[in-house]
Amino acid sequence: MKIRFSKLELPKDGSLVVFALKDKALSASAQAVDKALDGAVSRAIAASRFKGGGGDSLVLPSPGDGRWERVILLGLGKAEEFDALAVQNAGGRAVATLNGAGAKSAAVLLDPVEGGKLDGAEAAARAGFGARLRGYRFDKYRTKEKAEQKPTLTGLAIGTADAKAARKAFAPLDKLADGVCMTRDLVSEPANIIYPETLAAEGEALRDLGVEVEVLGEKEMRELGMGSLLGVGQGSTRESKLLVMQWRGGGEKDQPVAFVGKGVTFDTGGISIKPAGGMEDMKWDMGGSGVVIGLMKALAGRKAKCNVVGVAGLVENMPSGAAQRPGDIVTSMSGQTIEVLNTDAEGRLVLADALWYTQDRFKPKFMVNLATLTGAIIIALGNENCGLFSNNDELAGRIAEAGKAVGEPAWRMPLGNAYDKQIDSDAADMKNIGGRGAGSITAAQFLQRFVNDVPWAHLDIAGVTWSKKDKPTVPKGGTGFGVQMLNRLVAEHYEG
Repeated sequence: MKIRFSKLELPKDGSLVVFALKDKALSASAQAVDKALDGAVSRAIAASRFKGGGGDSLVLPSPGDGRWERVILLGLGKAEEFDALAVQNAGGRAVATLNGAGAKSAAVLLDPVEGGKLDGAEAAARAGFGARLRGYRFDKYRTKEKAEQKPTLTGLAIGTADAKAARKAFAPLDKLADGVCMTRDLVSEPANIIYPETLAAEGEALRDLGVEVEVLGEKEMRELGMGSLLGVGQGSTRESKLLVMQWRGGGEKDQPVAFVGKGVTFDTGGISIKPAGGMEDMKWDMGGSGVVIGLMKALAGRKAKCNVVGVAGLVENMPSGAAQRPGDIVTSMSGQTIEVLNTDAEGRLVLADALWYTQDRFKPKFMVNLATLTGAIIIALGNENCGLFSNNDELAGRIAEAGKAVGEPAWRMPLGNAYDKQIDSDAADMKNIGGRGAGSITAAQFLQRFVNDVPWAHLDIAGVTWSKKDKPTVPKGGTGFGVQMLNRLVAEHYEG
């Protein structure tokens, strides 16, 4: 779908989207449409439940003299609620409504909102961003889809008072959308398509954007002593990989920031095998690595003025005669030994070596790791917030603030010595599970043992990586949760 920005004027024909604020206050463009249609919009509002709230919509098919195929009226809520998220949601809802109505192209007329938090150009850009996010679709394997099931919208013209400024504001958002959509693609692919080698290749494709990429194989990781990561993948015929990406957008001597992702491309649970029901969802157990790759694409695409490192540990966790057994003891790159009591608690084993490698080699300002790590976080937080664990209050606060601003909320969870003692082992330095209680917290405590004194945050995204229902800017399926949050974190606090 192509998005462009144009003058704020009524089109001669086609489909049209206009807006109203709470209590049916029509925008200037909506008033102009109503006048051109001899009050048809006002009559439709009077005959409906439309109030102008943020979720309200009203579709008028071929109204008045039929010059427009359809007029869609969307609510924006109260003027003081007119912020980036509200406008992005409006752009997304416009795309969903237009596709539902079978429109091929449309004009979206977005007037300035007095008392709102955005100027006209920024609002138009944000509407375009929301439209791009909602227009995403993973359909490459659908060969017999009915015509009425396919999206029809091919172009969207967003009318604004300053189209040139809107295009400028949209440019970095467009690159951010590229990163989000890449993450969604990677998470949506089946495990026979995305496995360690092919996922690493997706990261290698970022070289076209100027990202420096290295891929370590099992031989190199064995030489580094990564027994924790390698133990997870030893039951698979697919070779494990470590993907290392660097974007050098800052000064030559500037300390980088680092993002580390869990990339278990399929998780059977290994010898501690999962139940069959729902196991197909484990294709997206590489969601953390997908976010890191998509984030690197977004940052490089918009030429972020910061040095950034992205690392992803890529493995496949399979049961076989060569698979890791419960009770095995492995030695991590840090030298610490781990008693593996449950082979389905594998993500933390992958991250242990990836985190140690990252802090040891790159000496970053901070590390943020992302992982679909525990089912326990879904029990605690459902599918609305990711779990946030950190050893640094400033970093945690900045992440939470960034997440709130972009609609990817993070809820901070506790860490502490009492929880840490739960993973002490009688046979090794630690064990990879801490018992039934506080499962997400003990998993985070495990990771913390591999970060030294580097400011660090762990985002458990198990509940937010996949959505089973449509949202205004997120079609059901892979969400790309985390890319926007971490892009904003970098932009707000770490770019020169």
